[in-house]
Amino acid sequence: MGIKNWPEQERPREKLLSKGASTLSDAELIAIFLRSGVKGKSALDIARDLLKQFGSLQKLFHVTSDEFCHVPGLGLAKYTELQAILEIIRRYLFESAQMADTMAHVSVVKQFLSAKLGGMEQEIFGCLFLNNKHRIIAFKELFYGSIDRSEIYPREVVKAALAHNAAAVIFTHNHPSGDPTPSDADLAVTEKLKTALALVDTRVLDHIIVGSSGCVSLTEAGFL
Repeated sequence: MGIKNWPEQERPREKLLSKGASTLSDAELIAIFLRSGVKGKSALDIARDLLKQFGSLQKLFHVTSDEFCHVPGLGLAKYTELQAILEIIRRYLFESAQMADTMAHVSVVKQFLSAKLGGMEQEIFGCLFLNNKHRIIAFKELFYGSIDRSEIYPREVVKAALAHNAAAVIFTHNHPSGDPTPSDADLAVTEKLKTALALVDTRVLDHIIVGSSGCVSLTEAGFL
């Protein structure tokens, strides 16, 4: 039976309007995004299939177009809509982080970085460039691949910091394993880059590691 034939109070859209979005399950929210189902399956059925196949919202948000379209009832049109929504969320979080003092509002920065890097299967090392008031100037992805196997070039980080006229930086990278606990390699790279940036009077304020279970700030953890 299609959602339109359900009792009104059980339909996801009507439930959202009467009780608020926070009362809906992940599947119900996805069903509203999907809008309609296919023969034999409601939008909610497809939403449940998506969550079952990919395991979580975070993993769903990082699937490829081929993986997404492999689910019956879904195609490129829905995939592009999903990507547009996700990019709007990332830009909203980036704007929020830009307006905050990054050291006084670390949680806002973590939210942006989680949306940007959380759930990625490839390890990405990036940098937030800050002005002398600790406000964000820009974010840039710098290196790709495991931090203990790929080369992290200090000169490239220094070059990027100078190009943005940054007074300070916050490093970040994700752990595809999902565990944000810093490794010895993470700490070593941080110190290596901190030494290089000190030569151009650019301070390293933090290194935030992103995992599926949350973020770890090296500054908050006492490593910086």
